Amino acid sequence: MFSGESFRTASLGRLREGQAIARILAASINAVEPGAAVARCFHRSGDILTAGGREYHLADFRSVQLLGIGKAAVPMSLQIASTLGKRLDSGLIISKHAGAAPGTRLTCLTGGHPLPDGSSLEAGKKALDTLAGLTPDDLLICPISGGGSALVATPVDGVTLQDIQALTAALLACGASIDEINLVRRRLERLKGGGLARLSNGATILSLLLSDVIGNRLEAIASGLTAPDPAGRAQAMAVLDRYGLHSQVPASIRATLEHGPETPKPGDPIFARVHNLIVGSNLLAAQAALTQARAEGFNPYLLRVDLQGEAAQAAFELATCLRQARLTGEPAPRPACIVAGGETTVVLHGNGKGGRNTELALAAVTELADFPGVALVTLATDGEDGPTDAAGAVVTGESFRRAAELKLQPDDHLSRNDSYTFFAALDDLLKPGPTGTNVNDLVFLFSL
Repeated sequence: MFSGESFRTASLGRLREGQAIARILAASINAVEPGAAVARCFHRSGDILTAGGREYHLADFRSVQLLGIGKAAVPMSLQIASTLGKRLDSGLIISKHAGAAPGTRLTCLTGGHPLPDGSSLEAGKKALDTLAGLTPDDLLICPISGGGSALVATPVDGVTLQDIQALTAALLACGASIDEINLVRRRLERLKGGGLARLSNGATILSLLLSDVIGNRLEAIASGLTAPDPAGRAQAMAVLDRYGLHSQVPASIRATLEHGPETPKPGDPIFARVHNLIVGSNLLAAQAALTQARAEGFNPYLLRVDLQGEAAQAAFELATCLRQARLTGEPAPRPACIVAGGETTVVLHGNGKGGRNTELALAAVTELADFPGVALVTLATDGEDGPTDAAGAVVTGESFRRAAELKLQPDDHLSRNDSYTFFAALDDLLKPGPTGTNVNDLVFLFSL
């Protein structure tokens, strides 16, 4: 569990309300701790397993196995193993960070993220081996969370790991949303787009999903490993059209998207024995933050949990909302804690260091310059903003002045996508470390 001390920065240290703000951030993360999320809906009484209102009679199955994939796979899997005890026969976990599972029958592997790598390919082979050994008499439990799309790579025939890396890098650089990226990737790999269910040889599947996508759409979480794919090849090609990527992606990718076999669709009988259950989401984290905010004396307000679009544009809209709240008391009177959740995107123009959360914060610095009594805080719930060790950043009305004293220009850093360097100089990066969970991003607007 995280405490407020995990979220201290220079600006929070200067604010009278800084410790309370840090405790609010911690509450949002603690509410979606993966093991606790599983424990709330996954119970065993003797030989009867209950999950989401469904009962599974363990004696009816030849074996009970686990295949966990995603950034939160380790704590989710450990909770499942604790609940099942000796009734769990074996398990494979694939995550971003190495984990240990002493005293269990779980094997832990790591994969690459945000780009799949050789370890992702090896992990994919192990996952396919696990599925190949299943029969209709087995129960497979799949704890799935964000990041799974990159952590496991299982390219279809004719597509290589390098092809998928090139495609993913191009989609990330052009500002495509995670939904758009996963829509394309579902058609290029054997496990994605319902492929895990298709390759399970008729086994009963219980998937426990920690959602990191807006709207909790099953097909988008880790590219829909156990869910039907409602999209077809036309929609996948439309993503390439939208961003002008036809000439930038390998020919094998274009050929597979145009002529490859369709992914399984809603109503396909392969899903008859699959139960997908959402155990945690961005909304749950936001609600926990608001509950803590009320306890700290703030007036809480949930602005939205569908934040999308370019990070800089989102920063303008959120900063406008914050200034309005400070001046008018709308949508919440002072002291206010206004929370927004979702996932923005960044179009890369430079080779600086940062992620979408610090980029959003950087774009807000000028918008809030010399504006008193406000703070904007961005937070990646997994503790890692893009390819960095920061989860986000803190902006106040003093940030612009403090940067000027250090001869830092926000617009200059923004043009180079160098938000991490900017906030590192101000000592305003949030660095709680990897949280073990992943339910999208949060932005906190404080009118003080």
